[in-house]
Amino acid sequence: MKTHIPTTIDYTTGDYQTTSEDILSRFTPVSLAQMEDMALLRRIDTKYVLSKAQLYQALSHLTTAYHTLEVEGRRQQQYETLYFDTPDFALYRQHHDGWRSRYKVRSRVYADSGLAFLEVKHKTNQNITVKHRVQTPELVTKIGEWAEDFLYTCFPYPSTALTVRLQNAFRRITLVSTHDIERVTLDLGLRFAANGARLPLPGIAIAEVKQAAFSLRSEFVGQMRALGVRPLRFSKYCIGVAHLYDQVKANRFKLQQLYLDKLSNHRDTEGTEKNSVFSVSPW
Repeated sequence: MKTHIPTTIDYTTGDYQTTSEDILSRFTPVSLAQMEDMALLRRIDTKYVLSKAQLYQALSHLTTAYHTLEVEGRRQQQYETLYFDTPDFALYRQHHDGWRSRYKVRSRVYADSGLAFLEVKHKTNQNITVKHRVQTPELVTKIGEWAEDFLYTCFPYPSTALTVRLQNAFRRITLVSTHDIERVTLDLGLRFAANGARLPLPGIAIAEVKQAAFSLRSEFVGQMRALGVRPLRFSKYCIGVAHLYDQVKANRFKLQQLYLDKLSNHRDTEGTEKNSVFSVSPW
């Protein structure tokens, strides 16, 4: 029997305890195959950083506006990512220094489906995100000859100097609009690792609204406005590097770091993963 959750509940108080599974059970599921038309490899992204309590409050009002991705019976999927950069963090510095056109290179495994990809994300000077990817048998830990051939087609810099600089893992909920070309990804339980050091972000959710063209008609955006949550420029890669590497400049990300510190007072006690979640040991 599905759990009924009244929309009048205030999830920000301690008087009501719920879980993401309770709320997600109210959404209609969709499969990966049904999502093929929503790949949105060229899109406009709008990001929000919020507490898990705020996210649950928003989701309780969106059960008819979105479907949710279900893979092997799970409505939260485990992701693991390795980010590549140069020894002097050239790609990180592009973002920190405010380059309008910038790149990320990463290897990502979708644990529940068993799929893995080597990916390049390009943020253009028109604020459009363009993603290129090639499927791989597993996480890529080193840029070899075949990877160089792929990167040559979509990455404008020499790839031979790229090495793994950061590792992260998280749980993702994916929402698909019932009437617009829009996806919303919700990342929870984020953990970062680099050089043996680890950084958890408990109680925090990273939401990303992905649209073919920005539209205020998005029900999720409407819920963020209702909760007083404003869009925030946020890069998981940059935040992880800024926290775990002392030698890099991080002035540009101080606002995000202060906001994370404020939200981290909401402890993530639901579904906390152990260090063993990283299938590739921190280097």
